[in-house]
Amino acid sequence: MKRILKAAAVAAVGLALSGAAQAQSALNEILDTGVLKVGTTGDWNPMSLRDPATNSYKGFDIDVMNELAADLGVKVEFVPTDWKTLVNGVVAGKYHLTGSASISPPRMKVAGFSESYISVEIFPFTLKENAEKFNGYDSINQPGVKVATTLGTTFEKLAREWFPNADVKVVEAPARGFQEVLAGRADVFITSNIEGSTLEKKFPITRVPGTEPRAPTPIAMLLPQADQVWINYVNNWVKVKQAKGFFEATKAKWGL
Repeated sequence: MKRILKAAAVAAVGLALSGAAQAQSALNEILDTGVLKVGTTGDWNPMSLRDPATNSYKGFDIDVMNELAADLGVKVEFVPTDWKTLVNGVVAGKYHLTGSASISPPRMKVAGFSESYISVEIFPFTLKENAEKFNGYDSINQPGVKVATTLGTTFEKLAREWFPNADVKVVEAPARGFQEVLAGRADVFITSNIEGSTLEKKFPITRVPGTEPRAPTPIAMLLPQADQVWINYVNNWVKVKQAKGFFEATKAKWGL
């Protein structure tokens, strides 16, 4: 009898702990409050763009998050963040997940990721008028060449790795590497093919001649690492939306 009671007590504790874990899930909080909080930088064209005049957002990420909120039956609240604090915001519970972010080992140490739904490749870019000064990656990796990048981005790490002999200039958000090049304060910046193609249409910049794509990287949403209930929900949601063609249609809308 004592053994039976002890086993029952252990089982009850296990169920209680399981229930507590589930109650602490972001999914339960979202459904209880009716609000999905999304961290987004608002400075990654065409993924997330913030209009300062109206404090509203648009872009691929924004469409994805609005769709996720609609399927959850809740409202979406976009929480402003920047690249150097993007991961910290998820860990600290400031938002339930982020918009698109590259999957990287440093981020995986402290945060979870959803299933990937898009990938990027990285290129160096310069002003069209300066393109003839460069030919290939080695031409950038030279003393006196200024490579601009934004603090806390994966581009910062790659710029330091690829161009150790160049002058890597790091700026803090909301400043961006491409803005430094446009202003003549830097010669080159690196970014994804997604953002780069959009910037090429808007500004007099171009890929550095003779450079092939590097660092192919899957893109996904950042989530709380230990919240498997919420991660499972988002992962299955991504799979359902992929099967229905939602992501392909949204990519086409934003020219991705």
